[in-house]
Amino acid sequence: MHLTDTHCHLDYNKFDSDRAEVIQRANDAGLVRLLVPGLHHRSSKEAVRLAESNPSVYAAVGFHPTDLEEFSENTFQEVKELASHPKVVAIGEIGIDYYWVKESGKRAFQRDALKQQLAFAKEIDKPVVIHMREENDAWFGEASVDLMKILEEWQSSLQGQLAEKPGVLHSFNGNLETAQKALAINFYIGVTGPVTYKNAEDKREIIRQLPLDKILIETDSPFLAPVPFRGKRNEPAFVHHIADKIAEIHSKSPAEIAAITTANAAQLFAWGD
Repeated sequence: MHLTDTHCHLDYNKFDSDRAEVIQRANDAGLVRLLVPGLHHRSSKEAVRLAESNPSVYAAVGFHPTDLEEFSENTFQEVKELASHPKVVAIGEIGIDYYWVKESGKRAFQRDALKQQLAFAKEIDKPVVIHMREENDAWFGEASVDLMKILEEWQSSLQGQLAEKPGVLHSFNGNLETAQKALAINFYIGVTGPVTYKNAEDKREIIRQLPLDKILIETDSPFLAPVPFRGKRNEPAFVHHIADKIAEIHSKSPAEIAAITTANAAQLFAWGD
């Protein structure tokens, strides 16, 4: 049974003591591809370094919306240069975060940085990994409205394969209406550990209404560990717990969900093919 983890921050210092072992455990658990997204120019470089040294690891590069302190023409140029690497399959993690950022000026800067990075993704014909978090962790609000407006305008300007497979809304925590708007512009929806939590029936109901050919599974390691590891450090080997829960929700076998989501990831990211 082959699996993928399409979002894991293996460059984080929480993996410094056993990073090689974490990757080996993932491979032993059947993971054939792991995507490490960058958060700024330095972590993007580290993501590429990890991809270079591990056959199953690939990278995305970009500036996270809460890591824009050093976003400039020069640092963005560093990211642009990294994006030409053959193991860089996406631009990300980019997006909008109104949970940590409250000031209107900084929110406007987030939107501008997102638009610049989307324009670059269009230029180099690579999909995007999108972060979205609402103020107070609400399921709907200004972040959803602002993000979807930007993504709809961007996707309408695309052509060919990128228009058909523009990216993924990572660790989706919006409502069903936002998910449907994302699906309407061909985005995939990333599902993470909270779908396994006891109190997440509303989230599971949203996942139940999503088409399986648009779902990706992610750990967001070291965060959001699924049951039975909730509260502990997450790692890619745990992704099968997410696949198992999606299988339960959609009345499929875990092997079917593994095959479908692995194929979905290959469709979006191409993995260097």
